[in-house]
Amino acid sequence: MFEIGSSLREARERRGLSPEDVQKAIRIRDRYLNALEEERWELLPGEAYVKGFLRTYADYLGLDANLYIDEYNSRFAGQDDQLLVPHQLARQTPSSRGGILRPLLALAAIAAIVAGVAAWQLHGQGSAQRAGNTTGGTTTRQTTQSHQRHHKARKAKKPVALPTRAVLSATRGAVWLEVRAGSATGTLLYEGTLQQGQTKPVDLKSGPLWIRIGDPPSLDIRLGGKLLTGLPTQVGNVLLTRRGLQPA
Repeated sequence: MFEIGSSLREARERRGLSPEDVQKAIRIRDRYLNALEEERWELLPGEAYVKGFLRTYADYLGLDANLYIDEYNSRFAGQDDQLLVPHQLARQTPSSRGGILRPLLALAAIAAIVAGVAAWQLHGQGSAQRAGNTTGGTTTRQTTQSHQRHHKARKAKKPVALPTRAVLSATRGAVWLEVRAGSATGTLLYEGTLQQGQTKPVDLKSGPLWIRIGDPPSLDIRLGGKLLTGLPTQVGNVLLTRRGLQPA
């Protein structure tokens, strides 16, 4: 057993660093750094946030981050384990239901266009065959091949649908998350802690999501069933789009 806070402070002072130096280097606010060094866990947003800050601070000082997290788990874990908000995304409003209907109507329109194109192609092929009966077999084959090439070209240009749903999973430990629409100043959609084994589905139909992650090594993000790469190694932000992850 050792004192987590005093050990961090002594390591910082041995390196001749002030709290301001550390704040600039790892972008953790000075009041949170003071809370870590004084073991004032109640001043931090939650347990997952504490672990994320401990990992980042210890790594920066050249210490064994796992040792500090294990010590915290053995002495303090579970004492401040409450969600900042309920485990649910904002309830659907009439406008969000309208956002679902609009893509369905668009799909119906596309299906009608495709059916019309197919009917037109069949009519054209029938006309070509009738003309071939009077002008000869060579003309018929040339017309049919031309329609086939035209049909293949249309199929090749059909866009690939991008996934509209992702799943956030706390696979290796509890992780604190803040999810906003579009950017760091967008509408808050979710803020809370996923316990290990819990998942949170998110919808990308209305656009990208800005996500702040308290302990990225504990989190997996799957988009359309595919595991994404590019998460930060410490507390940080990402932008989740229908094409994947981007730095934010």
